Amino acid sequence: MMLGRGLDARDNQTRQVREAVSNVEKHFGELCQIFAAYVRKTARLRDKADLLVNEIYAYAATETPSLKLGLKNFADEFSKLQDYRQAEVERLEAKVVDPLKSYGTIVKLKRAESDLQRASMDATRTSRQLEETIDNFEKQKIKDIKSIFSEFITIEMLFHGKALEIYTAAYQNIHNIDENDDLEVFRSSLYPPDYQSRLDIVRANSKSPLQRTGSSKFSSGIIQQISNSRLRKEEEEDEEEEEEDDDELEATKEER
Repeated sequence: MMLGRGLDARDNQTRQVREAVSNVEKHFGELCQIFAAYVRKTARLRDKADLLVNEIYAYAATETPSLKLGLKNFADEFSKLQDYRQAEVERLEAKVVDPLKSYGTIVKLKRAESDLQRASMDATRTSRQLEETIDNFEKQKIKDIKSIFSEFITIEMLFHGKALEIYTAAYQNIHNIDENDDLEVFRSSLYPPDYQSRLDIVRANSKSPLQRTGSSKFSSGIIQQISNSRLRKEEEEDEEEEEEDDDELEATKEER
């Protein structure tokens, strides 16, 4: 009777060990694959960011001084961020993905160990060993989960803390671009080198008192000429009217 209860207890413990091991094998395997994909995505993001940095450098070289400097400084900061992203990738591989991968081996060992213990003829001793095995397995699993996720959070916090610092500096570099200065440079590039000096001379002459006086005299002369012309025309018309009046008067006298 005692032996039967011992065998039942051993079988129950064996089943619990197998279920616990299978559960860890399934979910840790999924976690490992997803974390690995996360790391690969992060590495690809780093590669795309490197391409973006190179293009920004190339474009900045073609631009006006303030914009050129702002873009170059932004690219410098963004490139620095990719160094931290590379460190993030390496740490995630070492501290998260690799430990999860190792659970494949741990699971196999625990499964073999429980099978070996179950094969033992001493039911009471086997029961104690299985109990100890499953207890140690659960304890180690919880400890490892805490360690793996704590590492993940710490790595991400370090990266994003640095990212915030770098993006703040990058934002300031873009904000400091002086569009008015660059616009002046662009406008000046539209004309030949001596254009501005000639334009300044013309403007200066147009504002000189002498030119204004000459222009005023010229305008006054024109007005005077027009007035004299009108006066002569009016005088001629008056003379013609007087001659007509004289002729009419003479004709009237002759009629009388």
